[in-house]
Amino acid sequence: MTITVVGSGKVGASVALNCALRELDDIILLDVIEGLPQGEAMDINHQLSERGIDSKIKGSNTYEDMKNSDFIVLVAGMGRKTGMTRMDLLKINASIVKDVATKILTHAKNATLVVVTNPLDPMTYLALKTTKINKNKVLGMGGMLDLSRFKSFIHDASGCSRASIQAMVISEHGENMLPLIRFSSIGGLPISEFLSKEQCQKIFEKTKKVAAEVIALKGATVYAPGNAVATMIESMKKNKKQVIPVSAYLDGEYGISDLCLGVPVVLGSNGIEKIIELELNEFERKIFDLGVTSVREAINLINQK
Repeated sequence: MTITVVGSGKVGASVALNCALRELDDIILLDVIEGLPQGEAMDINHQLSERGIDSKIKGSNTYEDMKNSDFIVLVAGMGRKTGMTRMDLLKINASIVKDVATKILTHAKNATLVVVTNPLDPMTYLALKTTKINKNKVLGMGGMLDLSRFKSFIHDASGCSRASIQAMVISEHGENMLPLIRFSSIGGLPISEFLSKEQCQKIFEKTKKVAAEVIALKGATVYAPGNAVATMIESMKKNKKQVIPVSAYLDGEYGISDLCLGVPVVLGSNGIEKIIELELNEFERKIFDLGVTSVREAINLINQK
């Protein structure tokens, strides 16, 4: 049994490396570009050898090689360029995701599918509908990545250990993400004990905007997404039942149906084992609903193609 990563660019390679460093399984890096996944596999295997890690990475250009995979990580697609929103990628990446999802249906329909391709929530929905995999086994990575950025800013402002910080980000992985200041803490204490309202508001805004800043500075976000996917797979692989924000299919939760959106879930051996419904206040619900509207509009555009 293996983990297959479809898409062997910088993010796909980071996913493979992070999963291998945690010794989660052997990994197949799959890409249509001949030589790219093979070269990345060689490079990662060399690092693993020096570290004494026996997980093996294989590069492939053949979709049949994903057969019997426990997990498929769908990274394939065009990445954001400077000045682009995630929604600008919608039409380009929808056709790529649908094509890959069709191949997953053919070769690995029993796998758990983790979607990384942007715009994340509509692509997770499209992958779910195309593969026909059970809704608890199709999830998008976005919230875990947003959470890592949110926690980083809380650390910067408070000076407290990163290990002491608990936080949550929900809603759309995009312009309408919702960093939940009210549900975040340091050492079990509300962050209001450490930071002023002005500091919290600044962290809130920075979390929503930082992805575009990273892309403008270096062209792509690479390391944090790779770690986020590995954390999600580890929780499922080891049945850790961690509470993690992911893009999940909503079927009445939060009063929303037939939509994938970022919410806190319990991740275990059966994938999404529980969706946690938070009681949002008026301000939080307004942003959450903006995310719902944005993702719904994107799904409608996909369906019109």
